[in-house]
Amino acid sequence: MPAVGMTVNGKKVQANVEARTLLVQFLRDHLRLTGTHVGCDTSQCGACVVHLDGQAIKSCTIFALSCEAAQITTIEGLANGEQLHPMQEAFREHHGLQCGFCTPGMIMTAVDMANRLGGGLDEATIRDELEGNICRCTGYHNIVKAIAAGARAMHGQAKAAE
Repeated sequence: MPAVGMTVNGKKVQANVEARTLLVQFLRDHLRLTGTHVGCDTSQCGACVVHLDGQAIKSCTIFALSCEAAQITTIEGLANGEQLHPMQEAFREHHGLQCGFCTPGMIMTAVDMANRLGGGLDEATIRDELEGNICRCTGYHNIVKAIAAGARAMHGQAKAAE
């Protein structure tokens, strides 16, 4: 089996994997980082979103071997010790989850969105950018509120009236 090495959540890792091992399987099965979920096996739900070299990707769509020397960030890598990332805190504060299964992928997508588009995200932009992330429990209202608040916090903007 070939070896693959990458940096995951700031830590260098290496393992022997089968050539067909997907990044999501590598993260969950080899590294035991189970916050990245497998929800659909068809790349449609977004539960497996992680950051690859700073960009959000669906980890069920890429082979682990193709991530050689890459920088991967998972939901477990966002917090700073006990201090939640601003987007994680916004999801907690605005109740942007129900069962929580989609939440890691939603948060990883939201962080990417805020990094690319800034802190002044409107509802239409957020909803458009969330295409490809499915929540089966909510109507997305609180998720949208959480992402808007998290984006503002990430960019040091004052809390807007809700």
